[in-house]
Amino acid sequence: MQQQPAQLRWEHRTQRPLFGLAVAFAVAYAVPIVRPDAGPDIVRVCTAVEWVVWGAFALDYGVRLALAPHRGAFVRTHWLDLGAVLLPMLQPMRLLRLVSTLLLVGQRARMASQIRLTTYVVGAVVGLLMFGSLAVLSVERDSPDGNIRTLGDAVWWSFTTMTTVGYGDHAPTTGLGRMLAVGLMLSGIALLGVVTANIAAWFIARFEKDDVEERRQTEAIRELTEEVRALRGELAQLKGDLVE
Repeated sequence: MQQQPAQLRWEHRTQRPLFGLAVAFAVAYAVPIVRPDAGPDIVRVCTAVEWVVWGAFALDYGVRLALAPHRGAFVRTHWLDLGAVLLPMLQPMRLLRLVSTLLLVGQRARMASQIRLTTYVVGAVVGLLMFGSLAVLSVERDSPDGNIRTLGDAVWWSFTTMTTVGYGDHAPTTGLGRMLAVGLMLSGIALLGVVTANIAAWFIARFEKDDVEERRQTEAIRELTEEVRALRGELAQLKGDLVE
């Protein structure tokens, strides 16, 4: 019973620092892609920052697991976090570090009760557009048959892919690029479903509220009618008594 509050306190205290580390990861991931002419020292620093940020999120998972009152249930309900922690260990590719860190950030953000759904969706859209553009540019820029050569091309491709429009003027030609395209399309459909469901839930709640208010007014009118009818009866009886 005493471990659950400790876990919650840890999650609340580490929310902002982990968000700051996520921003640092975004910068470290973007610099070598946006500036391919960056020196080897800068690339090494960026790589070190990426590993440090991933390590911080992995440590956060370990601490939350240690503080959980039921560790088996925690692992079962946070299996995606565990997969994201283990993913870069299987094959230490930059793209895997990107995917695992994004998963960990997303799962961690969902636990924060103060983050509203709209903010989360907007942040997810911006994050997917940014990281999707950088990731596809990093794997497609050096492809002999690729046509995604600049950051502008990558952003345009990510936007059309997430919205499932797919103009076809830019398309990935490598296996990793196509895997990114599948991920962006599925993410775009999922986010659209979340937004649609949120709007529908708002309308349903609004209609239910109006129905409750209408029923309350109808009941008040019925009670008032009964009181008026009772008063009329009493007045009629009083009038009859006076006449007698």
